[in-house]
Amino acid sequence: MIKISLPRTRDFRGLNPNSFDGRGNYTLGIKEHIIFPEIDFDKIDKIKGLDICITTSAKNNEEAMELLKQFNFPFK
Repeated sequence: MIKISLPRTRDFRGLNPNSFDGRGNYTLGIKEHIIFPEIDFDKIDKIKGLDICITTSAKNNEEAMELLKQFNFPFK
């Protein structure tokens, strides 16, 4: 998702660092599910969006941000 799908998003400039929930979890919205290479574009009838929630064991947003940075999440 990080290296292949997200860069395929239109006008992708990095993940919003303000999308943490205050308890160390991160949520991002995807407007078009066709960014995933597993999706066969010819077989879909409608482009759909989705929300992805990443739940961590971090105690706060700062710890979670550092954790996700270690996994190479591309924050702005």
